[in-house]
Amino acid sequence: MPQQRRRRRGQAMLLLVTTVLLGAVLASFAVGPLRLPPLEVLQAIAVKLGLLDAAQVSARDLAVVWQLRIPRVLLGAMVGAALAMAGASLQGLFGNPLADPGIVGVSQGAALGAVAAIVLGAASAGGWIIPVAAFLSGALAISITYLLARPGRGHGNATLLLVGIAMAAFCSAVIGFLTYVASEAELQSLVFWQMGSLARASWSDVAAVAPLFVIGAFALLRLATPLDMLALGERQAQHLGLDVGRTRRRLVAFSALLVGAAVAFAGSIGFVGLVVPHVARMLVGPGHRWLLPLSGVLGALLIVIADTAARTLDPPSEIPLGLFSAALGAPFFLWLVLQQRRKAMS
Repeated sequence: MPQQRRRRRGQAMLLLVTTVLLGAVLASFAVGPLRLPPLEVLQAIAVKLGLLDAAQVSARDLAVVWQLRIPRVLLGAMVGAALAMAGASLQGLFGNPLADPGIVGVSQGAALGAVAAIVLGAASAGGWIIPVAAFLSGALAISITYLLARPGRGHGNATLLLVGIAMAAFCSAVIGFLTYVASEAELQSLVFWQMGSLARASWSDVAAVAPLFVIGAFALLRLATPLDMLALGERQAQHLGLDVGRTRRRLVAFSALLVGAAVAFAGSIGFVGLVVPHVARMLVGPGHRWLLPLSGVLGALLIVIADTAARTLDPPSEIPLGLFSAALGAPFFLWLVLQQRRKAMS
């Protein structure tokens, strides 16, 4: 009975949040410096789908909806879902509720790979160089953090935080040096990476991120049961027949894949992977079967709403997306630290 209740609750919450996400996506197509009536947005979409004559929609509205807003919203949804699912999987991997792609250094590591590709001129070799560099650098950063703060060896939350902070600081220092030696043209791109933005989103970016996101998300969803087994402890998971080493390597690789893809095309957007999984956990409990997909949908919803606000609050300028996530995530992180401290003292 408890399992059936959890399943029904998980299905209901996932359906509810998905419905809200679809509403937010449709609203974001209409909202912006140029506000469009919802009917015109639907007509523009219908024209591209071949359901309506193009003469019934102005060329301006068609360009705004199809070339600017739809790819931006789709990219933002994938970025938010990727960061949130990676955060949920990392918290399960480390057995630590404070784990986050930014806090454990993987976001900064991925940003370092992307920035290095730009400054060293490797980005000119092809459009896939930046995401590949971001993925490899992010995977290296999280691997080092994991090896130094591996759970099950007497290392607690403090060790994870210290190693993550050190890794993030080192990557930030290298990024700072690359920024110092960058040319004036490269500096404009580097500001984008360090503050996070979806302003440059295009259909080519959506096409590049989509396969990486699908692969990473599908792989993590298939690791939901192994994550639940890891929550019992490494020895218990081994007694249940789980190949712990292989599972951990896969979690590291696919989490880095999602974060690398997100950072490569949207820059550094912090705290999404910290805040969203905790909200999802409060809604459906700790089981990863529902926690992972709900985290993905909630992460997509958060970024869609935040990006819509970023491009509408101060037109024609845009507020960097990373500022929204930091303003939301930093107080939440402090609250979590205090909660962990109270639990340790009780």
